[in-house]
Amino acid sequence: MAIAHSPSRATDSLGTLLIAVGVVLLALLTLYLVGFDQGVISRSGMYLHELMHDGRHLLGVPCH
Repeated sequence: MAIAHSPSRATDSLGTLLIAVGVVLLALLTLYLVGFDQGVISRSGMYLHELMHDGRHLLGVPCH
């Protein structure tokens, strides 16, 4: 007889929760960088602002 090991549901749900939290945090960071950064975090002056300029208008985020 072989013993099969299956991970518990608690471990599966914890892993899924961590992945979901990571994705949400990454999405919020991306939204901040595209919409509101103005060079504060990116430390590249207006480079990121100009790079994302058309995306800002597409999303309806005022930038000037």
